[in-house]
Amino acid sequence: MNILIKDILAVLPDEAITCSVHISNGIIKSISTEPENFIIDKTIFGNGKMLIPGLVNAHTHAPMTILRNCADDLLFHEWLFGRILPLEEKLNREDIYWGTMLAITEMLRSGTTSFIDMYDFIDDMVRAVDDTGIRAVLSRGLVGDPNDLTVGESKLREALDTAERYEGRHNLTFMLAPHAPYTCDEGFQRVVAQEAKRTGMAINTHLSEGPVEIETIKKQYGCSPVELMDRTGLLTDTTVAAHCVQVTDSDIAILAERGVTVATNPVSNLKLANGVAPIPKMLKAGVKVALGTDGAASNNTLNMFRELSMLSLIHKGVNRDALAITAQEGFSIATKGGAMAMGRNDIGEIKPGNIADLVILDIKCPNMQPVNNPQSALAYSANGSEVETVIVGGRVLMENREFPHIDSDRVYHEVSKICERIGTR
Repeated sequence: MNILIKDILAVLPDEAITCSVHISNGIIKSISTEPENFIIDKTIFGNGKMLIPGLVNAHTHAPMTILRNCADDLLFHEWLFGRILPLEEKLNREDIYWGTMLAITEMLRSGTTSFIDMYDFIDDMVRAVDDTGIRAVLSRGLVGDPNDLTVGESKLREALDTAERYEGRHNLTFMLAPHAPYTCDEGFQRVVAQEAKRTGMAINTHLSEGPVEIETIKKQYGCSPVELMDRTGLLTDTTVAAHCVQVTDSDIAILAERGVTVATNPVSNLKLANGVAPIPKMLKAGVKVALGTDGAASNNTLNMFRELSMLSLIHKGVNRDALAITAQEGFSIATKGGAMAMGRNDIGEIKPGNIADLVILDIKCPNMQPVNNPQSALAYSANGSEVETVIVGGRVLMENREFPHIDSDRVYHEVSKICERIGTR
């Protein structure tokens, strides 16, 4: 299909201009200049609207939308081990599907076109990705048991089999996901690192999230979590490490040297009282940074505009530096940074040759007027409600705030039934 987005304020890599964008077979063919023999199948008029690259949620747990607003105001370990894990034990495969459907509905409605996820029951998450058309990187959470090596090995084989079974999907790829240093012993980390090297698969993990993790790893291994994962071979230029809140200068140097992408989750880290990641220091050291929401059980939304605003604000206050993270830097982290985390250089920016993962915002609303600086408006004024149309790979997944492929009422109904059954109300 050939789509013309006509006369719209477009946020391009180096400027924001009013132009027309031509899309053919899912690819951005040209900006302003009409390609030869371009026969328009669909026109979207851009008056009073803004075009941006789709936001990339670089770290989340989609099915955990089911656990939204039911485990709040708790310390991290109490939240995870006392509340969340017991509830997750009650979830079945159909629950995972509907929880993922709710997550994708929320992400699309607030301008996210791609996400990186870690969870279980991946087949049912694939079904939700297929049913909605969103772009995703999925990974089965891997946990190792030093007392029973078959536990970790069976989960790893399952993850590898799943990736092989769905190989070749245009909007779906996979990573290997050793859950965290405190759930994967040193030996199992080495096994996963070896498999990642053998298969060429990237790594998705949690790293240095909270103080208890730091103390536990230091006591057990005599080093920091970053140092542990470095010596086991898990830290490479295709590794996405979520959180990295409790890191030292030497940890940051390791992350930069290995080419690791840090997926920062400012709202979740604040809510669970784990702290504020030193993102400005990481950027200065050359660490690659992306932005994620974490799961809805600890955020409690999957709204990347909220996350972008927090990213751009919290570091100014913590560092007492108004330039700590600028609006333009924050927006790049939320788009191009996430694309890099996915291992892609063909999304995250509006330019010819890139895949058409695009979001159209209605800026004729009080909080967006006047649009004196588009990047500032996106970081400090937008809240996600402005999102009107979402395109992934040239396919319109939401138009005029309506979903042609998602029955939202059915999703809400099914999730409500799940919550009643597992006792979150």
